Amino acid sequence: MKRLIVSAMALTTVMSGFAQYQQDRTIKIWDNAQAPHSNELKGAEISKQPFRLENTTEAELFVYEADKDKRTGQAVVICPGGGYAKLSMDQEGFLMAQWLTKNGIAAYVLKYRLPNGHKEVPLEDAVEALRIVRKEASKQGIDPAKVGIMGFSAGGHLAAYTSNFAADEDKPNFSILFYPVITANNYTTHVGTFNNLLGRNRTAKESDDYSMEKCVTEKTPPTILLLSDDDRTVPAAGAAMYYAALKYNGVKASMYVFPTGGHGWGNYGTERFSYQPEWQNLLLRWLAELK
Repeated sequence: MKRLIVSAMALTTVMSGFAQYQQDRTIKIWDNAQAPHSNELKGAEISKQPFRLENTTEAELFVYEADKDKRTGQAVVICPGGGYAKLSMDQEGFLMAQWLTKNGIAAYVLKYRLPNGHKEVPLEDAVEALRIVRKEASKQGIDPAKVGIMGFSAGGHLAAYTSNFAADEDKPNFSILFYPVITANNYTTHVGTFNNLLGRNRTAKESDDYSMEKCVTEKTPPTILLLSDDDRTVPAAGAAMYYAALKYNGVKASMYVFPTGGHGWGNYGTERFSYQPEWQNLLLRWLAELK
């Protein structure tokens, strides 16, 4: 299957606005016609707010190459959040990628196809993204055994979903979860995320099957969770359930719950999340200590 590598200038009008974030290149993974499953969405992608994409029907990777003088050999596929209804491409994508590359970590921001009730679709995009990174690893100074995944909110669900559902050879080597949607349990969930992934008529069994705390095994990769105690959109208790499942299965894991910050802070800066220096230092140390 052929993939296209295009410059930012060759993208659609919506996507060309992303050029200000100075990605090194863009890789088109596939569209609905090429992918194993379609999300059955039609028409152009929509951006009702700056850097918030809806109706995505083409999966793409925005590539940020690591600072050559600081390369760690690590790479991260980044999954922005948005409740599986949209993608928050700036603070949960491009800004994070720029920070990672300055610290020697290659970053690949994934514009994944929104599921529209077709649960296979975002997983296919994330798995293919990991395959692409590993295939080009030697050319980019990346160790194919050091390719992780990062996700925010619903993107955190996708990161955990990929960490547990991908075939063993395709699993990420580590997982970084920011305020992730984990469970369909009524008191700790974000209902819209599961409705968009599984459909509004999802059964109780489907909800259980895609509640990530019930999917962890000893083969789930090492994971770090970064949360806010006062998050009312996606309560931190859901992520705590995931952490407990990781430890029960003997998986290396760390969890940090910051006192305040709410939901959706990403990498906006200290004016939005005062604990930004703390989580950055903790994450870099965790990544450096991975074996």
